[in-house]
Amino acid sequence: MTSMIDVIFLLLVFFVCTANFIPLEGMLPTNMSLSGSSAVEIVLPKPENLDVVRILLTFDGLPHWRVEDNQCHSLREVQTILQKLREIRQDIPVIIDSNENVPMEHVIDVYDICRIAGLSQIQFAAKPNP
Repeated sequence: MTSMIDVIFLLLVFFVCTANFIPLEGMLPTNMSLSGSSAVEIVLPKPENLDVVRILLTFDGLPHWRVEDNQCHSLREVQTILQKLREIRQDIPVIIDSNENVPMEHVIDVYDICRIAGLSQIQFAAKPNP
């Protein structure tokens, strides 16, 4: 009988030592964005007005992207917009229009993002010769 009481006290000590008396944190309502996300509202054209998607790429030390009427601050935002446009119309053609001073690596990044978004009809805008 004594050994049974010893085992019970050992189990009691074990459970008291491993118990967590700190109350769990609840989910607090916040209005914070996750890292890599943006709080910018995306303006999508109506499906009947969606003939072609034009991506304007400029460079002034840092690349800047504009997809239709949406100014994007990262390639992730460009990808998000392109995926939403692809949901509207899957065979939509994309035209990448870049200025002369844009390094080629940024143009290729935009091309890759278009392919990742599932778009296959990607073209490059050409400036007319003077």
